[in-house]
Amino acid sequence: MNVGDAATLTKSFSQDDVSAFAALSADTNPLHLDADFARTTSFGKPIVHGILCLGLISAVIGTKLPGPGAVYVGQQIRFVRPVFIGDTVTATVKVLGFGENRPWMVTLSTVCTNHLHERVIDGKATILVPWLRPPSLPPTDENNNSNNNATAAASQ
Repeated sequence: MNVGDAATLTKSFSQDDVSAFAALSADTNPLHLDADFARTTSFGKPIVHGILCLGLISAVIGTKLPGPGAVYVGQQIRFVRPVFIGDTVTATVKVLGFGENRPWMVTLSTVCTNHLHERVIDGKATILVPWLRPPSLPPTDENNNSNNNATAAASQ
């Protein structure tokens, strides 16, 4: 993995996708589900949940770049434009750099564009890449805090 490496994933979002996400997340905002309500908003029609679109970025990180085993540590994000039902979105992840003292902490550009090549999401992610971490280092809070809490709770 090098600075400048990139990977993408493309998906078209259907009403079924939006309905399933609403059911799973409990985000039943009528802006996403009710065409009559959405017509009264500045969007004029239902929009796809922004976090559902952000899931494409997570999919790229976990399956392509850096790939399986990568740990999502942080995300800065801006939702630039709405995504409408039927839109095709491409998520692009690009390596921006590695931590100076912790090269296993990788900074990525995270961008989604629609089928018109307009940015709909713009951001940066911090990813822990376990296979870049020297095996001699003890676990850190970045990837082991929940394990420590679970161990502490189990020993009580």
